[in-house]
Formats: sequence, C-alpha cells, structure tokens
Amino acid sequence: MALIGRLFVILFAFLAACFVAGMVVVVAILFPEFSDLGAGPVDPGALNIMLGFGFIFVSGFALLPAMIVVLITEAFHIRSALTYAVGGGIVGLACYLGLVPFDAEQLRFEGIVRRHLEIMTGAGILAGVVYWMIAGRNAGAWRVPPPPPRLPPPMPSQSPSP
Repeated sequence: MALIGRLFVILFAFLAACFVAGMVVVVAILFPEFSDLGAGPVDPGALNIMLGFGFIFVSGFALLPAMIVVLITEAFHIRSALTYAVGGGIVGLACYLGLVPFDAEQLRFEGIVRRHLEIMTGAGILAGVVYWMIAGRNAGAWRVPPPPPRLPPPMPSQSPSP
C-alpha cells in the first residue's frame, strides 16, 4: 500500500518539476523579447499557451531519463539534494542532445547552440531540486517496515483478574 502512495507522490513531483522546467525554458527563450522596452506588455493568454507547450515539451522528452534517475535513487535510498540536481542537469542535457543531429561518421553533434544547451541544463537542475523538495527527500522510505506495535503495560500482581 505504501508503494502505491509513493508512486502518486513521484508522479506529482515529476509533473511539478516538469512545469518548473517548462517555465524556465519558456522564460529564458523569451528573455530577449521581454527586455525590449518598445514591445509593450506581454499577452497573458499567449504566455499561458506557451507555458503549457513548454510543460508538454519538457515532460514528454524528460519522462524516460527522469524515470531512470528516480528508479536508481529509490532503489538505493539516495536522498541528497546534490544528487537530484546533478541528475536533473544530466536529464536536461540528454533532452537537448536528443534534439540535435548527430554525425555518426565524425562522432559529434552538429549545430549545438551553447545558450540553448545552458538553458536546458539549468532547467534540468532546477527541476531536480523541485523533485527533491517534493519526493526525493523520502526516497526509499516506503521500503522501511513500520515500527512494531507497543505492548500494553503488564497488570499489577495484586489486581483481580478479569
């Protein structure tokens, strides 16, 4: 029963981490537009749609690598915030490199944009920290058995038996 509850916590933490990473990606990509003072105010409806697409993009690409990190940390009871931040950074890096063409003859990626690589890695690090705050602090705790129930104190020897 504890495993089922833990799975719900992991799913909620993953979705929250993906939402935060999607916000980071959208805001960082749009930052040059936000810094232009002549552009005027940003339409909230368009921003909400872009945040939704950022969430879908990040959650779709990050699902498998993030679940590998979650399985490793749950199996080995790893609860360090640094582990989740590094794991999130690696997941963000993997998500970005999964979109960049790879030249198999020269064994290198073609067309890496350094700014986009930094944005995705930073979004992954922040997503890892958000996941740690929600679910990672208790990784593997569902496997610990509950403490045995306490026995009632013994009856005094002078008392009548029921």
